[in-house]
Amino acid sequence: MTEPDPTAKGFDFNQPTIVALLYLASLVTGLTMLIGLVMAYVWKDDVPGNWETSHFRFHIRTFWVGLVLGILAVVPTILTLGLAGYLIYPLLIVWVAIRTVRAMLTAQNREPVANVETWLW
Repeated sequence: MTEPDPTAKGFDFNQPTIVALLYLASLVTGLTMLIGLVMAYVWKDDVPGNWETSHFRFHIRTFWVGLVLGILAVVPTILTLGLAGYLIYPLLIVWVAIRTVRAMLTAQNREPVANVETWLW
C-alpha cells in the first residue's frame, strides 16, 4: 500500500513535523523542546537514510547550538545588568523559530533538509 499524498489530506503529522511542533510549543512552555529532542534522538535511528533523518539531525543540532548560544548569552547579559538580554534572547528565539518553521515546511513536502550543518536557516 502506498502512502497517501500529504497535500491531499492537508497538514501531515509525520515524525519530523511532530518534533518541530514540540520545538515551537517550547517558545511558550519551555519544556516541550526537551521532549522533542528525546523524540528526535529515538526516531533518528528508526529511519536510516530516509528524508526524515536529515530533519532529526537538524532539530538535534538546533537544540544544542541554541543551548550553547543561550548559555554564552548569559555573560553579556550579566555584564550589562540585563540590557544585552533584551537583544540577545529575542534574537535566539527568532533563530529557533525560523529554523523550526523552515524544517516543518520542508517536512510537509517530505523532502530532506538541504544543509543540516548550517548555523543559519
